[in-house]
Amino acid sequence: MSRQAAIARATADFEGGGFLHDLSALIAVPTESQNPERGAVLHAYLADHMRPMLDGMGYTVTLHDNPLGLPFPLLVAERIEGPDLPTVLTYGHGDVILGHEGRWSNGRDPWQMDQADGRVYGRGVADNKGQHFTNIRALGHVMAARGGRLGFNSKILIETGEETGSPGLAEFCAAEAEALRADVLIASDGPRIDPGRPTIFLGTRGAVNFSLTLDLRAGAHHSGNWGGLLANPATILAQALACITDARGAIRVPEWRPDSLTAEVRTALAGLALPDHPDLPAIDHDWGEPDLTPEERVFGWNAFEVLALHAGTPERPVNAIPGHAVAHCQLRYVVGTVPDDILPALRRHLEREGFGMVTVAPTRETIFHATRAPLDSPWVRLAAQSLENTTGQRPALMPNLGGSLPNECFAHTLDLPTVWVPHSYGGCNQHAPDEHALIPLMREALEIMTGLFWDVGAPQTR
Repeated sequence: MSRQAAIARATADFEGGGFLHDLSALIAVPTESQNPERGAVLHAYLADHMRPMLDGMGYTVTLHDNPLGLPFPLLVAERIEGPDLPTVLTYGHGDVILGHEGRWSNGRDPWQMDQADGRVYGRGVADNKGQHFTNIRALGHVMAARGGRLGFNSKILIETGEETGSPGLAEFCAAEAEALRADVLIASDGPRIDPGRPTIFLGTRGAVNFSLTLDLRAGAHHSGNWGGLLANPATILAQALACITDARGAIRVPEWRPDSLTAEVRTALAGLALPDHPDLPAIDHDWGEPDLTPEERVFGWNAFEVLALHAGTPERPVNAIPGHAVAHCQLRYVVGTVPDDILPALRRHLEREGFGMVTVAPTRETIFHATRAPLDSPWVRLAAQSLENTTGQRPALMPNLGGSLPNECFAHTLDLPTVWVPHSYGGCNQHAPDEHALIPLMREALEIMTGLFWDVGAPQTR
């Protein structure tokens, strides 16, 4: 059979309802990794759903305990067709964010897939069950069209702790580096830059979460009796936060201003355009680094965000000067920023600005590091040409995603070029009620991955 015949099989699978029917069984498994009571459910997702699916495709499947002793098991599957063939590693995560039952519109159950108005609703349909299921299904269509062969060696890694920072994944990849040896990672997560344009990204921004805390005294004191006599930690902390950026959010910490926005990266980003879409918030063009385009700010630069502030009793204010104030913050950072110096650099900056009394502390043990594969990789050229051949349009090529993924496990620990082909879009409500995927995008995703895996197994690729 031909490439087009393989893609036609994928289209028929989607339009005939088989794809969505089988995906609904995965959505029904409440794999909330943030819920400590879901350990057995996470294991069941791998043992009762992923393993039978991959067994039936001729893969050898093994389940592994998390190397950190956490209730986040992992699955590795492999199908070796020949020592002279390229080997592709594919990744996905079976865990999801909390379901938020009772908060979905129209009484929807997050664990029951529902279709309406060109969308498919369900927890995990976009992040990430729908995406890794798409890729596994595409592998099956290639095998069916090639008489039971892929034309390349395939390895699949599914973890169940990504929504808690992928604890144990780096250690697992280091310990199982030989078993996971491959020539390239081709995987899917995150959103397209525009729902109507196929997208490839080659890495991710890193993320460091931390708190800024100021403890001046135990308890609060009457603002009438003590106002003007006692320093207010909330006021001081607000001033400390204000020295990290200017009034429009441009970063003032010198070490947080990367030097990696090269001419090559800027040229790649010049071909991208963030969408103006009714499901997405309008971009504030007068926010952030003033000399950068919006695309350069989110894909080529660092972003400091205050995620939450707390002092006193904001839910019911009283006339008292608080003794304590805290800000929960995050830095999303690109390649070119030294990860181990992010928080020390902030401490130095606060001390220079007169805020040495503010405590800086990380709030997550596991952080995602910034990665970026070479733009001129032959695997990138192969993927870009394949997507164009399938869809008739040149895909958006992003040096890295604005968000964060555990890509360093593949790019650094396993030393692989990484090619990510996302199947979601920015308005999908991942991590919120009403998570959904767009039906036209889902169908096209299955088609482009079938075409891409077909091209990987073509003789000229070998």
